[in-house]
Amino acid sequence: MADMPHFTIATVAEQNPDFRRVLWTGRHTQLVIMTIPPGGEIGRETHEGTDQLLTFVSGIGEAEVAGQTKQVVQGDLVAVPAGTVHNFRNTGPNPLVLYTVYGPPEHAENAVHAPGRTPRPRSSPATTGPPPVSPRAG
Repeated sequence: MADMPHFTIATVAEQNPDFRRVLWTGRHTQLVIMTIPPGGEIGRETHEGTDQLLTFVSGIGEAEVAGQTKQVVQGDLVAVPAGTVHNFRNTGPNPLVLYTVYGPPEHAENAVHAPGRTPRPRSSPATTGPPPVSPRAG
């Protein structure tokens, strides 16, 4: 029997040095952590067939979803329905740290996008970088 994936998600997300790191990929969903540097942003994008839930762990930012803009802070969750134009910006002095769940998966399994690197599409192999973070045994 396989180990149950288990993460202390806020701690894992806070320790993430990368722009984007895929932690777990299932058949229907994917868990990803992100760190957006001060003044940085995810970039305006649309996921045609993928819903996305973003939960903010620390920092201060701005969510732009379907033309509406709202401030986001620790503890906020933003839902982005498939096909919706969106962007998230760090407006604070510290990194904006979050985790996001995609359904269905959006990125290559175990993908790592280092700061300043252009993310590769799902069909491309994962970028090189540190080994994936292992789930906590439990």
